[in-house]
Amino acid sequence: MTVLEFLSDRLGRLVLWGSCTVLAAGILLATGTSPGVLILLLAALFLVFLAAQAQAFRRMRRTIETWERLLEGLDQKYLFPECAPKPQRLYERKLLDITRRSGQAMIGAVSEAQAAQRDYREYVERWVHEIKTPITAARLMARRSGADTRRKLEAELDQIGAHVERALFYARAENPEKDVLIHPASLSDLVNQAVQAHRALLLQNGVSVELCDLDFVVYTDRKWVCFLLGQLLQNAARYRRARPVIILSARRQEKRVELTVSDNGMGIPAHELPRVFDRGFTGSNGRLRGGSTGMGLYLAKKLADALEISLAIRSEEGVGTQVLLTFPAQEKLTKL
Repeated sequence: MTVLEFLSDRLGRLVLWGSCTVLAAGILLATGTSPGVLILLLAALFLVFLAAQAQAFRRMRRTIETWERLLEGLDQKYLFPECAPKPQRLYERKLLDITRRSGQAMIGAVSEAQAAQRDYREYVERWVHEIKTPITAARLMARRSGADTRRKLEAELDQIGAHVERALFYARAENPEKDVLIHPASLSDLVNQAVQAHRALLLQNGVSVELCDLDFVVYTDRKWVCFLLGQLLQNAARYRRARPVIILSARRQEKRVELTVSDNGMGIPAHELPRVFDRGFTGSNGRLRGGSTGMGLYLAKKLADALEISLAIRSEEGVGTQVLLTFPAQEKLTKL
């Protein structure tokens, strides 16, 4: 708090004091008080008033600084009213008490919302695991059908499975610390696992995959990275052009490893690039092809952030898209 802020806060009080002083001086002069005595009296009153205001300024600034230091030292800022020292003045005590009651109500509401969110997340995870049983049964039944029917049914079941997995990881991404396990992993194995998991989709869409220079070790969660790469492969297959090709290559950048996923697909218009990681953003290509949820890249970015992987995208409309995943160095990870 500055002196100017203090004076502006007490402007009404200062104006009232000045008006009363002028009125009292006029009355004293009218009753015959000598100007010399009046000046001495006004000077004494001014000094007393100035000392009182200086003391009030120091007290207020000290209190505010104490509260600010306390707030900065708290991890949970909303607990400030519970930890703040009891003020001396009645007005400040009442105000802090009101703030404390308001904070308690807010904490209660947040706790209830967190509990509801936790229950919903647990329900989604249970539902995902339960829905896998009828999906597996449907796959077994599809094998008894004709070749053409079986191929179509398996393609649709793959889409259902992809949506189910996306729902599961979306729920888990809200609290990644409960599911993420960081370990050293072969980048080549991770990429091959992701490609094999989406082999049917890639074959169905005639997409060829080229793997180059993947002999690196990265520190990450295998399951999460495979799912993340799967989202990129699905996007490349969905927004393909003639003779689609996906190239996955890697290189070392100092102590980090950068994986590049490139395709020769439709590409993304330049004005849409800043929004591709926004939740629900489908873009012009998504509207053109239909069926897009706008959740793939949003979820990929969310998982990448949880894994401390830098995720960037470059694209040119009509040429193709490059997605760059930069895995952190081991000593930079906070989740080990």
